[in-house]
Amino acid sequence: MSQIHAMSDDQVNTELRKMTAFIRQEALEKAREIQLKADEEFSIEKSKLVRSETSRIDAEYEKKNTQAGMSQQITKSTLANKQRLRLLSAKQELLDGLFEDAGKQLADKGKKGGQDVLKGLILEGLYALNEKKVTLRCREKDDEAVKKAAEAAKSEYKENMKGKDVEIVVDDKDRLPEGSSGGITITNGTGKIDINNTFDERLKLLETDALPSVRTTLFGENPNRKFKD
Repeated sequence: MSQIHAMSDDQVNTELRKMTAFIRQEALEKAREIQLKADEEFSIEKSKLVRSETSRIDAEYEKKNTQAGMSQQITKSTLANKQRLRLLSAKQELLDGLFEDAGKQLADKGKKGGQDVLKGLILEGLYALNEKKVTLRCREKDDEAVKKAAEAAKSEYKENMKGKDVEIVVDDKDRLPEGSSGGITITNGTGKIDINNTFDERLKLLETDALPSVRTTLFGENPNRKFKD
């Protein structure tokens, strides 16, 4: 205490200024530490927020990109299916027209008699049945042509079968419909076996049996695979 009382006013002021400067310096250092700590924490939080927001934006973008890709794929698939159906429809329309024209030509052939064709149909039935007697049915308008064709077929059958004869009867009661394309049906002697060699029936068989070849010729399709397009 005696030393303090012994200090002059100038000395006291000097000591006070030193203490004040020291305290100020300590305060500034502490303030800088606090500021650095605050900046560091702010930077960390900011980085977290930036990463979180970036991840959210990336996820949202990926989701929208995936949705856009799916939508594009669906659109492409829909267009492809529509194109496939249009192509299928066009092909079927062409085939229907082709067989329709064939049916008209058969009808015209039937109107003109088509004796050579009738002979071939009768012979086919004779060889298949291999019987002593058969009965033919035809349209009434084809009666004369069928009888002539039957005589020719009978002679050829006998020659090819080494003299085996066959009786051919043309049914004058049970006729084929006049609206049909013509041709014949052949029944064996007991009436239990019937071969349908009408033009309409042969065309139906052609549509089934020759369809793969027709598709190959028209569209270049492989007949060994199922039609897909």
